[in-house]
Amino acid sequence: MPSAEAEISSFLKARRAALDPDALGLPGGLHRRRVRGLRREEVAQLAGISVDYYTRIEQGRAPAISDGVLDALAGALRLTGGEATYLRNIASHGRRTPDTRGPDDPGRTVRPEVRQLLHAMDGAVPAMIFGRGLDVLAWNALGGRIGFDLDAIAPDRRNSALLVFLDPAARTLHPDWERVAEQAVGALRAESGRYPDDPRIRAVVGELLDRSTEFRTAWEAQAVSECRYGVKRIVHPQVGALDITFESLRLAAEDDQLLVTYSAQEGSLTETRLRELARRVAVERVPAA
Repeated sequence: MPSAEAEISSFLKARRAALDPDALGLPGGLHRRRVRGLRREEVAQLAGISVDYYTRIEQGRAPAISDGVLDALAGALRLTGGEATYLRNIASHGRRTPDTRGPDDPGRTVRPEVRQLLHAMDGAVPAMIFGRGLDVLAWNALGGRIGFDLDAIAPDRRNSALLVFLDPAARTLHPDWERVAEQAVGALRAESGRYPDDPRIRAVVGELLDRSTEFRTAWEAQAVSECRYGVKRIVHPQVGALDITFESLRLAAEDDQLLVTYSAQEGSLTETRLRELARRVAVERVPAA
């Protein structure tokens, strides 16, 4: 992954290039501009800072940027909440203690009480725990079969982004694959900003940049997003199409872990199919006599 300075430069350039000067009431339309989007001096004017200072920020040559300036840049560039948080995170890299966590670090361990909760929801509510970098750390029996068969996947491959981009089954499983892929990239970039030195995140991003042209193109667009709730369409190989509602809840004691639950609208075909999937999973888990 690039250095913090390179991340700041790439992100700010991408965000100012994405803005429409006409929509912001700025003079000189596209036909008078050499590049799309805002010029550096326009961003500086909107943020209320000097052009020289903005240039140094965009080039990664401005240490210890104040929160006030970051907020002004977020407003000038019309950043979303997630994008503003990402900017703040990457701008503070130099003030952070390097993260040397390994794969066996306690942050990747799911507490027994949380596993108990997963088990209590089994048979009715598919659920799983996500850790840093979109790794799937734990799941109940139904959650492990709502999409990919997690029990059949090697531990180091149980990662949403790796599965979406590198597993051929993903495009059949997700009929709206492009949207799912876009969400995975946005969430992974948000994670990389939150935990810039995490070795697992760096390894996942590095592998995807090497192996997936589609990921590389999306990653270079610098999009940041975190979709914590919504509806996901899955074509399950056993029970057919599912329109699943998902909710993501951050665990209180482990702020880098998310509990994600899935449910169906009452009386819907998806609810019937989820019950059928739960029945099948229960039958498969009964020990042979």
